[in-house]
Amino acid sequence: MKIALVTACPSGIATTIIAAGLLEKAAAELQWQANVECQTTLNTTKTLNQQQIDDAEVIIIATGKVIDNSRFVGKKVYQADITACFEDPKTWLTEAVEQAQLLTASDTQTVTNESDSAVKKIVAITACPTGVAHTFMAAEALTEEGQRQGYEIKVETRGSVGAKNQLTDAEIAAADLVIIAADIEVDLARFDGKKLYKTSTGLALKKTKPELEKAFATATVYQHAGNTNAQAADTKAEKAGPYKHLMTGVSYMLPLVVAGGLSIALSFVFGIEAFKQQGTLAAALMTIGGGSAFALMVPVLAGFIAFSIADRPGLAPGLIGGMLASTTGAGFLGGIVAGFLAGYSAKLLVEKIKLPQSMEALKPILIVPLLASLITGLVMIYVVGGPVSAAMAGLTTFLNNMGSANAVLLGIILGCMMCFDLGGPVNKAAYTFGVGLLASQTYAPMAAVMAAGMVPAMGMGLATFLAKRKFSTSENEAGKASFVLGMCFITEGAIPFAARDPMRVIPSCMIGGALTGALSMLFGAKLMAPHGGLFVLLIPNAISPALLYLVAIAAGTVVTGVMYAFLKRPEEGSVAAQTAQANA
Repeated sequence: MKIALVTACPSGIATTIIAAGLLEKAAAELQWQANVECQTTLNTTKTLNQQQIDDAEVIIIATGKVIDNSRFVGKKVYQADITACFEDPKTWLTEAVEQAQLLTASDTQTVTNESDSAVKKIVAITACPTGVAHTFMAAEALTEEGQRQGYEIKVETRGSVGAKNQLTDAEIAAADLVIIAADIEVDLARFDGKKLYKTSTGLALKKTKPELEKAFATATVYQHAGNTNAQAADTKAEKAGPYKHLMTGVSYMLPLVVAGGLSIALSFVFGIEAFKQQGTLAAALMTIGGGSAFALMVPVLAGFIAFSIADRPGLAPGLIGGMLASTTGAGFLGGIVAGFLAGYSAKLLVEKIKLPQSMEALKPILIVPLLASLITGLVMIYVVGGPVSAAMAGLTTFLNNMGSANAVLLGIILGCMMCFDLGGPVNKAAYTFGVGLLASQTYAPMAAVMAAGMVPAMGMGLATFLAKRKFSTSENEAGKASFVLGMCFITEGAIPFAARDPMRVIPSCMIGGALTGALSMLFGAKLMAPHGGLFVLLIPNAISPALLYLVAIAAGTVVTGVMYAFLKRPEEGSVAAQTAQANA
């Protein structure tokens, strides 16, 4: 038998592709010839051509959203919810063929009318400090839940590669609700006059349905600060302001850390001290990494913390304060102080200085940057610089000279923090600590942080392999994806498991992460770049010693995987649960 398969879910990032693979495999087991089309909100990875449609005896559509089926008129078509095919794909396919009915033009018109009806329209933005995992996972969760509830929703992602799936002015104008799920500052000027709700990527990912309901219930009309005073939509977010401002600074600093760290690592390929020979490639790479990229780290951190607080008037004072922190030896701690000092002083000046309308244009360009820079600079030089510089020097000396016991203890603490909330505030605090120390040429904490951060997702993948019978089909598939995400240092791959079973998953992850962090510090592992996971091993000298570093990661992964595989209760619908019911 020849069939054509179409899979589509609201986001298309995971469910669509997994369903296509399962159905294609089931069709092969039934000895059917199947052509598959995977649809996503961004693009169509496989498209059925007209010849494949004509040859198909049955068209089977597994979807979580309304799709255009007009091209299948005159064919036998079966359409059902995409989640129904996961439990037993072979049986589902057999029933689909039996129940398929001839699609007429009137049937397609019904679908079109439903999709064009006056449904609520939502636009959203997701953004997290690193722009890698939470950004896209939150977007997928919002899209799927919105579609499930019958809303028309489009989500713009502000990831590490820039804005994707961008919202147009027409889409914003037509929207009934704007949702901002962001852990960093996002420009909201284009949403002026729209009902707006702010939340975090963590809540949007883990509590999607309650957050959507809360958004419709509590959203308030946003008025951009450039027009009038900000309304309640901003007031609530400001309570968590300092964390968001800090993460904004970190997100802009990260590319400098990555580029600088890897440039330094490449210079070591020619010899640990080869850069000292002027005019060589090693010296040039060290100048690019250590002399330029790392020199900009603290100023950029401070500048964008201030930018997050006070918008453009805060940027110049923040950059100046950050440079002073760097030159006085206050390091990233001084940069954080300078960023908040510059941001809040600039914001206060903007609010308090009143000028005639004819001179108002001078305030953001001349008056506020000058006064805020003077305030920040003088405080950094005469008040903050000395004590923070001494504290930073003491911290660096302690970390570089601490004994094995202290190193192991620090590794345990960092490992537990990385695995406690899987990409949340505690995780980001440990990550920021590790990244900040790179500017002081202290590389061991960053190594422990990244190693421990890989453990939760890889551990969940290992658990699904060790105890397949306890997990449902969808969980086993998610485990494979989780393992790959863990290898890329995307801790959030474990979130689906933690959301379903937090009391067993989180302790398992923390114990494994603590072991990995401790071993990494004990082995004296050093990491030059703050991201990349195991793929950083492909760059010479980026991680040392590489073999012992892998041992630390493997040990924590095994502990987490074995522990959760043992603690896990059989999922309803799993082989183990069905066996237990049969024996009862």
